[in-house]
Amino acid sequence: MNDVSGNWFAQAVARLTEPQHQRVWSVIVTVFGDLAQGPGDRLSGGALNRIIGPIGIRPEAIRVALHRLRKDGWLQSERNGRESRHFLTEFGRRQSAAVTPRIYTRRARIADDWYVLIAGEASGMRTLDDLLLAENFISVSRTVAIGPGRVPGECDDLLVFRADPVKVPEWFRERLFPPELERACRTLLEDARAVEALLSTAPAPGPLEVAVLRTLVVHRWRRVVLRHPDLPPQYLPPDWPGEACRDAVFRLLDRLPRPSLAELEAV
Repeated sequence: MNDVSGNWFAQAVARLTEPQHQRVWSVIVTVFGDLAQGPGDRLSGGALNRIIGPIGIRPEAIRVALHRLRKDGWLQSERNGRESRHFLTEFGRRQSAAVTPRIYTRRARIADDWYVLIAGEASGMRTLDDLLLAENFISVSRTVAIGPGRVPGECDDLLVFRADPVKVPEWFRERLFPPELERACRTLLEDARAVEALLSTAPAPGPLEVAVLRTLVVHRWRRVVLRHPDLPPQYLPPDWPGEACRDAVFRLLDRLPRPSLAELEAV
């Protein structure tokens, strides 16, 4: 079926939608990152409205968000007859490509080397702030961060040492996995399982239905998996649901294979 009717679909959308976290520009970035990340990919305004309209986002909100994304250098738009077509800029593609492996990796990739950075003076705190923005480090406190991979080049005013913890206290885990992150992960796990059950008895979804549901799933998963790098087991809370959530997300995405842009434009 090619429309977005059907009680199962309404239930699935309601289950996956998070109205309190619905930043329209961020949802649009998810759409392009998942469905139209290639350099030649174009998505018409009509198709974009059809994909995120069922989530409860109004056309005027989409127009405002598109304006913001163009202003920030993420998107460009071109006229195609009476309709606009939108596409990621080179900057937008780079930003999307940078996080794509983290979002779509089916098994956590845990780095072998981890480092602790400690700032003392004000200059060191500025350096730490810059590294938190540009590198894959996690803030533990105002003056301490940890991260994987390699020692950053510009950190002469920081104390840096290799992390090989003998014991990780509960307060440290709570800094890395605050209650709101655990709630987001656990709720997504429950919702993904519920929608998987709905799909098991539903008719085969059409391209537009698939695009709507993929957008919701990927958007929710992004907000969990991009909070920090995949951490070694000793840093995880005992009941952290992250890998169970990852499994549920990918089982659902396997049921919702990415539709082509031509299919979405033809709906």
